[in-house]
Amino acid sequence: MTNINVKDLTLEFGAVRVLDKLNIDIQEGEFLVLLGASGCGKSTLLNCIAGLLDITDGEIHIGGRNVTWEEPSERGIGMVFQSYALYPQMSVEGNLSFGLKNAKVPKPEIAKRVARAAEILQIEPLLKRKPAALSGGQRQRVAIGRALVRDVDVFLFDEPLSNLDAKLRADLRVELKLLHQKLDNTMIYVTHDQVEAMTLADRIAIMRGGVVQQIASPSEVYNRPSNKYVAGFIGSPTINFFEGSITDGGGEFLSADMHFPLTGYDASQGALTARPAWLGIRPESVITGTDVDHQPFTAEITVELVEPMGSDTLIYTTLAGIPFRFRMSGKASVAAGDALKIGFDPAQGSLFDKSTENRL
Repeated sequence: MTNINVKDLTLEFGAVRVLDKLNIDIQEGEFLVLLGASGCGKSTLLNCIAGLLDITDGEIHIGGRNVTWEEPSERGIGMVFQSYALYPQMSVEGNLSFGLKNAKVPKPEIAKRVARAAEILQIEPLLKRKPAALSGGQRQRVAIGRALVRDVDVFLFDEPLSNLDAKLRADLRVELKLLHQKLDNTMIYVTHDQVEAMTLADRIAIMRGGVVQQIASPSEVYNRPSNKYVAGFIGSPTINFFEGSITDGGGEFLSADMHFPLTGYDASQGALTARPAWLGIRPESVITGTDVDHQPFTAEITVELVEPMGSDTLIYTTLAGIPFRFRMSGKASVAAGDALKIGFDPAQGSLFDKSTENRL
């Protein structure tokens, strides 16, 4: 197992700074997911770690060794790309063994590594087939296998599931997590899909504009986002935001004509003080039914749109003129135009400073 340390990494293309003094420490055997919108720099960072891009400043250490200017082949990594990049004229076995043959690995060792990768990925019956005879999921398994046979300590994945349909993505997510549990290798995984990030990661690094906004466990990122951007990026449907101000003593949050009690709020930076702020409430924090009257904040709403999702039903409405979304049971009998009483505990939400947008 190998750790990875990225120190003050900066990458510029001309006058454009794509990555800005990034510092990330990835532990041995950790599964780290780089998550963010298109153009945030996550794939660029992965390519820097792989050695496919020359950085402008900073250092990259793999297993305690400075590899900043080493060739990709010397860094002890295996990489899996979004495109399968398989040789169409070769069989699966040929694709798996090609790199090892070029590296002059002895034939018995090649056979051993190919057999091990095929067993782990459950592609043993496919070894004699060519890529054209494989499904998308099978091709991606072969692409992962090509990295596995290199017998390296670090695996880099660049959106490997994005070309697959929803069912295959869900199946391969499970297989990737099981693969990590079997191998216990250090893995870095790039995606824009928050479901992949939340389900796969030991820790998530959320990026924006070449800067890491927060790096923490999925639970920490979801329940205690470091700033308003992270809170809005994670979660589907997205978090509800109210613009307003905190009262003297931090007892209430005021927005429009609504008063939100903050008793019990777990502040990140000491006691709350009076200031302009945002209050974020997750859709699943909203209560309906018999327990509503026990909530610190209640309101009457009119249902505007219903989205049945099977296990859940998403409700869209407005609260004091502000768009508001919440979840109900998939068995809930509700339709557009229905009047409902809802409630929630504002202290279980997240407060963000209006100017800095950092968590309070």
